[in-house]
Amino acid sequence: MTEPIQNGQTRVTPAGATDGATHDSAAVRAWLSGLQTQIADTLGAFDGTPFATDTWQREPGEKLRGGGCTRILEGGQFFERAGIGFSDVSGDALPPSATAARPELNGRGFEAMGVSLVLHPRNPYCPTVHMNVRMLLATKAGEAPVFWFGGGMDLTPYYGFEEDAQHFHRVCRDALTPFGSDLYPRFKRWCDEYFFLKHRNEARGVGGIFFDDYAEGGFEQAFAMLKSVGEGFLKAYLPIIEKRRAAPYGEAEREFQAYRRGRYVEFNLVWDRGTHFGLQSGGRTESILMSMPPSASWRYDWQPQPGTPEARLYTDFLPVRDWI
Repeated sequence: MTEPIQNGQTRVTPAGATDGATHDSAAVRAWLSGLQTQIADTLGAFDGTPFATDTWQREPGEKLRGGGCTRILEGGQFFERAGIGFSDVSGDALPPSATAARPELNGRGFEAMGVSLVLHPRNPYCPTVHMNVRMLLATKAGEAPVFWFGGGMDLTPYYGFEEDAQHFHRVCRDALTPFGSDLYPRFKRWCDEYFFLKHRNEARGVGGIFFDDYAEGGFEQAFAMLKSVGEGFLKAYLPIIEKRRAAPYGEAEREFQAYRRGRYVEFNLVWDRGTHFGLQSGGRTESILMSMPPSASWRYDWQPQPGTPEARLYTDFLPVRDWI
């Protein structure tokens, strides 16, 4: 049974931990909201265009309860589309995407809170990036709640640069190392396996880190790891776009960017658990699909010409490799 204790905490049994551990939803919620503001303010200043704010609340009687805030920038000077969403919602039953690997949680209610972002620069030499940090709490009357953290970040270039991929992975590794030398190789492998278009036999990008169902060491330790990942995002991404933002490009590069964006759409709609969770649970469609690029294209059985920068993306960057 859930037992209130001091400072707004709740006594719970997290996945893989012993009874008597605690979680603090208020602390997670405050940190997530602050992280969204910090990233939106920093990237808005970088673009020269402030992010618009769309605060929303679920209506009474809807499938989900709660609300959130979407920070969105469209048609900016640098970002063609950039969305940073914070949500804190609850429901009466976990959707199938959340219990596929943990059938013992079937039938539980839930609270899910997190920050998720996808940034689509206009310049094809600047990569798309995704980051997500979240906490999920599974509840059942008469039983202790179960909490876990999930998230990560990954980089999707259109034109690859080894030093950019190396930098991105180095920051990811450094964010995780204080919590165990095994985490980066573990979470990198998980990312490589997760962000993979099985129907294409092709990676989405150069990876990064991904984790789910994480509660190792109890709440304080696991939350500290999540914070390190979230606070490492700007360190990982900002130096890359600062370096590439002025690179000249033409229509051919934009066409290839649109073609590769099509792969991004395919992954998000076909394979992404976050998209499935949101849609299956009755989430807010505009917020769920803000990750989509503003434009994308498909070509029938197209292949890049050998020896071109476009071909090098396939030969040198999409195959799984160690970047550091």
